[in-house]
Amino acid sequence: MAIPFAYNLRSVLNRPISTGTTALGIGLTVAIYIGALALAAGFRASLVTTGSPDNALVLRKGADSEISSGISLDHSNIIKALPAVAVGPDGRPRASAEMVIVVNKDRLGQRGSSNVMLRGVDPAAPDLRGGVTLVAGRMFTPGTDEIIVANRIAGRFANCNVGDRLKFEQREFTVVGQFTAKGSAFESEIWGDANVLMPALHRQGYYQTLVFRMKDPSRFDQVKKELESDPRLQVRVLRERAFYAEQSQMFTSLITGVGLFITVIMAIGAVFGAANTMYAAIGARTREIAMLLVLGFRPMGVMTSFVAESVIISVIGGLVGCVLALPMNGMTSSTTNFQSFSEMAFQFRVTPMILAQGVLFSALLGLIGGFFPALKASRQSLSRSLRA
Repeated sequence: MAIPFAYNLRSVLNRPISTGTTALGIGLTVAIYIGALALAAGFRASLVTTGSPDNALVLRKGADSEISSGISLDHSNIIKALPAVAVGPDGRPRASAEMVIVVNKDRLGQRGSSNVMLRGVDPAAPDLRGGVTLVAGRMFTPGTDEIIVANRIAGRFANCNVGDRLKFEQREFTVVGQFTAKGSAFESEIWGDANVLMPALHRQGYYQTLVFRMKDPSRFDQVKKELESDPRLQVRVLRERAFYAEQSQMFTSLITGVGLFITVIMAIGAVFGAANTMYAAIGARTREIAMLLVLGFRPMGVMTSFVAESVIISVIGGLVGCVLALPMNGMTSSTTNFQSFSEMAFQFRVTPMILAQGVLFSALLGLIGGFFPALKASRQSLSRSLRA
């Protein structure tokens, strides 16, 4: 015969101080756990949503990032002339040969500097990439010393407002606009005309990467095979979105691992807290447990009941942790992208799935913390408990 669930609820409510203390400890642990998952999810989402599934991205063979790649001007022209490349209304290929370089700039409102991604693009790039929207100023004029800055980093680095001037090497460029890109990695970049930026940064003769819109995205495998088998080019071809998703794997694994390590340390303390609470509850309810056994409840039922009580306290703590973690959702932070060694801004993403994981994690802590006290309760000597 099972002990009614209402018995455990009343027991938890009758001990508000010990229940609240244990629940708060577990809640803080769960909040840290959710924070680590939300950080990794936000970083991953910024890269996974970067680019278009209809675009192909071309890198030098053997390159694992845009920074380490190189495509000559002649090779970029060969690729642009392929029949597989879509053509825009103006008759030009929908392609952007791009210079990608990391520049060091001063932070805004604090000492020190950090690396920022500078991308020289074709004027067709905003339309090609999709989701790029100007929120201030205007688009840079091709052939001029003008740049546009992502809105997220404009508030983090000096001289990034419309009308300000940024110096690259010995040449100054005017900020004429700020843009957003639907939360993608492009929101951590500065864009300008590749053909102007390249000589200014001594990068003439080759680009880092080339992106083009496929005329028929379903033929990607054939396009990839054709380009990669061309002995003149020596290139690697990927779907643009798949490439950026691949770039996120190392950092998200690192952040998740570090977050879990910290969480495990805190979880050990939370488990001991739950165990102490349950041991204290059992010590104060020795006669009560004996009466349950006299009334015909089996030792396994008593054990299950006390484990359930521990899980209830822990789930309450898990819900507290979820509430504490909710304000993180949408918070903007930044970190170093280890593939480009530049600063990348992103938003924490506290999703329903992550909240559910937090509650399940708290239940697991309660299960572990309540097992041994519950086992002790089920093995109490009936005669000694009644005498007590």
